[in-house]
Amino acid sequence: MKRLLITVLLIMVAFPSFLLYAGGQAEGAEGGATEFPTKPIKVIVYLAPGGSGDVLARKFTDIASKYTDATFVVENKPGSGGIVALEYARKQPADGYGLMYMTKSVISKLASTGSDIDPMEFDWISMLQVDPECVITNIQNDVTTWEEIVADAKEKDGKQIWVGPAAGGLDHVTAQAIWKNAGIKATWVPYDSGGKAKAALLGQQGVVYVGNPGETLSQPDFKVAAIAYSERMPQFPDVPTFAELGVPNVENEIMWRGFAVKKGTPDHVIAWYEELFEKVTQDSDWRETYEPQGIKLVNEPRETFNDLVKADYEAYLEAVK
Repeated sequence: MKRLLITVLLIMVAFPSFLLYAGGQAEGAEGGATEFPTKPIKVIVYLAPGGSGDVLARKFTDIASKYTDATFVVENKPGSGGIVALEYARKQPADGYGLMYMTKSVISKLASTGSDIDPMEFDWISMLQVDPECVITNIQNDVTTWEEIVADAKEKDGKQIWVGPAAGGLDHVTAQAIWKNAGIKATWVPYDSGGKAKAALLGQQGVVYVGNPGETLSQPDFKVAAIAYSERMPQFPDVPTFAELGVPNVENEIMWRGFAVKKGTPDHVIAWYEELFEKVTQDSDWRETYEPQGIKLVNEPRETFNDLVKADYEAYLEAVK
């Protein structure tokens, strides 16, 4: 009887300790499940090192590091206008550790090439920049204004050369929309990168380069002839819109830039990113770097961004048809 009493007392003493241990383990497991990040975050960039998008992605990681102890590692996966990077990203786990830097040009590339990648395989969690498309000329050429571009195009009857990156990309699609609505013909000559295409314009190997206004700021020989936006830009007040020049239906040709993760990434991870994106958007260094270039800085939320990507993809598919 005495031995039984001792056994009961030992169980009574040990059982609360067991419960406390088990409860601590459960709480730890739950905390571990919601903890992010616990390892380096791969920032997947579809452009080669040194390109404008690569510079932007690295600028983002530098500023983000002010607000988090997370480690960011940029992984460049260039090729096929972004398709190589998407193929790589779709093979990664949906855990938030593969953060993709993406632009609208990748969506147009998916549609124009008939890729089997559906952009909605990914969760487009934040659009951070809006940059109007424009046509750029070389002031050392005889053709610099929009009126001169039109006259030269009609004289050459389809042989006028426009340069830019990646056939089938956003810049090429924008050029086609401009030609159609302006009633002119031209020839698109693609280069491996925007930098090489701009070098071709400097070398007077083409008449027009299609890109974004900020690309002219470091090149005094470049001139923005017209912008595909609904209104003039404060940073380029003398540059007319296509609507002002009598060219309709190209007032919303923009390059958006943002970030995506693989669909299925946990909500708490996305919430962590959303808080970080908001801090970066408000950061003075971020704004002072990009606002002078005529870039509109935004932080469009996940739902809005996903709807925009889907609409862009469907519009490009229709254009391809």
